[in-house]
Amino acid sequence: MNAASTTPTFHLLVVSTERAKQSKLLSMATKVYIVYYSTYGHVEKLAEEIKKGADSVEGVEAKLWQVPETLSEEVLGKLGAPPKSDVPIITPNQLPEADGLLFGFPTRFGAMAAQFKAFLDATGGLWRTQALAGKPAGFFFSTGSQGGGQETTALTSITQLVHHGLIYVPIGYTFGAGMFEMEKVKGGSPYGAGTYAGDGSRQPSDLELAQAFHQGQYFAGIAKKLKGSQ
Repeated sequence: MNAASTTPTFHLLVVSTERAKQSKLLSMATKVYIVYYSTYGHVEKLAEEIKKGADSVEGVEAKLWQVPETLSEEVLGKLGAPPKSDVPIITPNQLPEADGLLFGFPTRFGAMAAQFKAFLDATGGLWRTQALAGKPAGFFFSTGSQGGGQETTALTSITQLVHHGLIYVPIGYTFGAGMFEMEKVKGGSPYGAGTYAGDGSRQPSDLELAQAFHQGQYFAGIAKKLKGSQ
């Protein structure tokens, strides 16, 4: 057999080997799912920044997901809500695929929005088998005002994690000086990244987005460590 006849076979072997390596690396990657509901886009912008932070950690693969909408197009139209983005809709049975979960939602009377609660209510099967137990999880959120639930929203949501055996990972004061900003209006807290939507016209500030990036990076690092210890 001459050298020319072996070249295609060798090339295919190299390509196959590289693909196998890439597939193994992907399977070894720490998967962080950023699951959110957003009516007007404020939570979605935080989610996008959180993904950037998580993706900045080597060996971490972050993915954005939306939960199903429960309101009709007619009602959403009356609310003035913009069209949904093309971020895929998640189902409860996809949650166990993740090594870490970050949940984001707007506040409704100091608690998570009904759309997200409806999604979690559909995870009964996962609760029965404790399929999510031991996985790290955290929150991010938006409120309409400074007293609208930047901390109570997280506090009232922790019960969802507890029943699933999920490990709550707050950011604490790891964001440093940004946690002590007093001159500018800033959402977020030691419980997680946040933003103020006001009447809907206010968008997340650079500082709020920076905190969201930090949360993604910080959380991804912890999720990676936990996976490596298993």
